[in-house]
Amino acid sequence: MHLKSDETSNVLPLVCCQVIYSQFGLAIHQNDHQARRRFVEWAENEIAVVPDFHKRVLFSDEAHFWLNGHVNKQNCRIWSEANPHVYVETPLHPERLTVWCALWAGGIIGTYFFKNEEGHKITVNGDRYRAMITNFFIPELNNHDVQELWFQQDGATCHISLATIDLMKDKFGDHLISRFGPVNWPPRSCKLEPLDNFLWGYVKSLVYADKPQMLDHLEGKFRRVIADIRPQMLEKVIENWTSRLDYIRASRGSPMPEIIFKI
Repeated sequence: MHLKSDETSNVLPLVCCQVIYSQFGLAIHQNDHQARRRFVEWAENEIAVVPDFHKRVLFSDEAHFWLNGHVNKQNCRIWSEANPHVYVETPLHPERLTVWCALWAGGIIGTYFFKNEEGHKITVNGDRYRAMITNFFIPELNNHDVQELWFQQDGATCHISLATIDLMKDKFGDHLISRFGPVNWPPRSCKLEPLDNFLWGYVKSLVYADKPQMLDHLEGKFRRVIADIRPQMLEKVIENWTSRLDYIRASRGSPMPEIIFKI
């Protein structure tokens, strides 16, 4: 099955606003640059006041890992002022895992796999996301002695419903970085998220090395790879995040190249 990624007829460009296309047919507007710059200015101001602020941000995300080796890495993008007309192959009846993790300088919370009681994959909706936060994430978080922790999530639909935002505010108060949260996470800014620009690609490079044939094998490999990630590596990833802030400030919020820094 082929997924045509250039179908943008339902995307209406804003008046007097340049449209930038990604390889998935996603229209990027100049307002995104402004939102990105505002967030970077806010984050760098926080670091100026609290030098280890960046080490207190808990970044979170979910991703699909298909048994055939495909991963929906959001940072696999081609930025262009012209529609790139790219086609992306996806399996017709995919067997996959949907996994959620949270990453910060102190470690990784997770992994959490979204599946039903029979072990089959399920779609991540608002109810299931909130159930994961309530029944898995918050109990795990309570095992960590962390002061003044911030929580980040992107603008996925399941993350930003009113019920979800209220739940996250109850736990984190003003320390929530999210669309519709106290601090706005800029849209289409996957290059700023360590899970997209590090974790998913790093895990993929290891879990598929011996070509797992069963989902339970893939899940077991995933858990082992995550458990083996050393604190020193995470510290470098978070320091890398501050370099990305510097880059976006200097480029005035422009999209970032595919590879800028190496860990």
